[in-house]
Amino acid sequence: MAKGYIIAFYQSVNDPDRLAEYAPLAGKAIAEAGGRILVRGGQVKALENGVAERTVVIEFDSYDDALNYYAGDVYQAALAALGEGAVVREIRAVEGVE
Repeated sequence: MAKGYIIAFYQSVNDPDRLAEYAPLAGKAIAEAGGRILVRGGQVKALENGVAERTVVIEFDSYDDALNYYAGDVYQAALAALGEGAVVREIRAVEGVE
């Protein structure tokens, strides 16, 4: 079975305090869903029309597990704590290769 990934690209952080409140809540949701953080921040070099922005990659045992994490009550509570406007980001769920 192919792994599943949640990938977040942060264009801007407008409220670092709310992001700091969100982080442990999201971490709890990730752990409860069996996810593993593979990338969180760190160095980024934009290649081939890319944009150098903060990136987070979370691995799950399956694509469905990744989707269930995002839709789950624990993560949705974390998302509510983050609130609107605290960050500008793009989030994708991606299926890995088998």
